[in-house]
Amino acid sequence: MYCVVLSSPTSTKLTMQSRGPSFKLASKSNGGFILAAFPPSKVAPSTRSLSTSQHSALRRSYLYVPAASDRMLAKSLSFGIPPDVVIYDLEDSVPPSAQDKINARQRLCHFLESIPADRVAFAERIAVRVNDVTTPLKSPAVGTLVLPKINSIEDLDRVSRTIRQHSTSSCPPRIVASLESARSIWNLRDIVQWKSKFGAQKGGQLGALLACIFLSYCADTSAVRTASRQELLFVRSQIVIAAKASGLEAIDMVCIDYKDSGYLRDECEDARRLGFTGKQVIHPAQVETVNAMFLPTEKGSTTATTRFCAAAKIIHRMDAAYASEKGAFGLEIGDGRKEMIDAPMLKQAKNTIQLARAAGLEIPKVS
Repeated sequence: MYCVVLSSPTSTKLTMQSRGPSFKLASKSNGGFILAAFPPSKVAPSTRSLSTSQHSALRRSYLYVPAASDRMLAKSLSFGIPPDVVIYDLEDSVPPSAQDKINARQRLCHFLESIPADRVAFAERIAVRVNDVTTPLKSPAVGTLVLPKINSIEDLDRVSRTIRQHSTSSCPPRIVASLESARSIWNLRDIVQWKSKFGAQKGGQLGALLACIFLSYCADTSAVRTASRQELLFVRSQIVIAAKASGLEAIDMVCIDYKDSGYLRDECEDARRLGFTGKQVIHPAQVETVNAMFLPTEKGSTTATTRFCAAAKIIHRMDAAYASEKGAFGLEIGDGRKEMIDAPMLKQAKNTIQLARAAGLEIPKVS
């Protein structure tokens, strides 16, 4: 977790302190911002502390909030169902002119400075999507950096050099790489294995992959978008496999039909079956569905028999099997049928219980 300090070009008013180092937006001569850092011990006495939460480990929903809109920024403080991660967007949602980019950065800083103390979001839930690495107004910002249009490890190296130049922290910023092109998928293996040449503490550390493929990738490859998403099955599967092989989160693409809740649920079910850990969202109305669908329950329903109940039973029964020098056992699944449970299914059950605990769900006692 990070201590996030955002400052406008002329003042520093708001500090949001959590465990870990502080990162600061400092003004550049061109109106952009660069990354700076200082340890928590040097934070001013007026710092507003942010408590941690048992829900902080969950990153199911990544909601984009345009930094170009004062109205949207204000609404981000009062979501009925809060997203796990709020991405304040300085890239595609901001017009491309240099002045518009400068205005958006300053608007975002002013907004974060003015948040009332009792409404400050958890620091670990705040992310900023900066401009792509080919833009002269790139601006690495807070503890989580969402980097668009990552096509190769050279792009990550370029950002890492900027972080090293302006960070004195002993704790690395979390980097989220957005995959949006055929080239990024072609270089996927190298991207997920990327390590900063300066070490994670000085140059940042990759934490997740965003599958930004429904629009950008299709446009780049001339793939024809369909409601079935069949044309994206291969590339989505590649992203999940690469992420999981490297210990990264895999976050699924946005559902652009934000008024069709049934289609959103279908996309979420599809993403969960493929192994994605969360989903990007473009409208607050999508958050509740996404948060529910990426919990360990059957089809996202809180009233259905939950997967974590079965997971708890698997763990309990496997402990008993191991005590009897057995490596597997048969689990009753109804209608007189049994399912063979062994080590791989035990691993999946433990992952389910870990997710349930992160969501603050009660783990049932089994005997």
